[in-house]
Amino acid sequence: MSDWVIEAENLTKVYKMGDIEVHALCGLSLQIAQGEVVSIMGPSGSGKSTLMNIIGCLDRPTSGEYILDSERVSDLSDDQLASIRNRKVGFVFQSFNLLPRAPALANVELPMRYAGVGHGRKERARAALESVGLGDRIHHRPNELSGGQQQRVAIARALVNEPAIILADEPTGNLDSRSGEEIMQLLLSLNRQRGTTLIIVTHDPDVAVHTQRSVRIRDGVVEDGS
Repeated sequence: MSDWVIEAENLTKVYKMGDIEVHALCGLSLQIAQGEVVSIMGPSGSGKSTLMNIIGCLDRPTSGEYILDSERVSDLSDDQLASIRNRKVGFVFQSFNLLPRAPALANVELPMRYAGVGHGRKERARAALESVGLGDRIHHRPNELSGGQQQRVAIARALVNEPAIILADEPTGNLDSRSGEEIMQLLLSLNRQRGTTLIIVTHDPDVAVHTQRSVRIRDGVVEDGS
């Protein structure tokens, strides 16, 4: 069994826009170990978002090989991609992406519904919310929560299926500095307690400084930190 939870070898991604080909990834290779905390940084247009979509099984490379938690992802069908994404990846987004009319408990239950979990769903969702300090807010809707609390709900939702990786895209981008620091400390504490691999896509050096390693992307390849 490999110690790498992510193995990406010579990834390319080409988008066709009419007669024009845009090369978003140009032979990128990257390995991330189980339990590691890594930031992915780079200027706009560097390929960060494309890499994030491939790591998160939202897209597949044009060529190259991607192995996630010992499963070969590169050639999977859309349905297979959706299945592995739901089992192996927990997402935390800058904009929280919560269902506005649903209470925190129902938002956290959502990945389990997609995974076909029937028994114990509410108990697991409640435990996940308690683990992020929101045991007393389980019936609150997003508009009844602060930005920091909404992001905690999103983190609980990301954790509830016990994924191999948590992929956080600018997780503090919509928060004030104090709330952002609290969210970073929460993510790091969950990594220490659970050993979940944490990958943070960020423009913010103050976020990256918390991670064990920074991978810098430029022009579709890893410039530094591979």
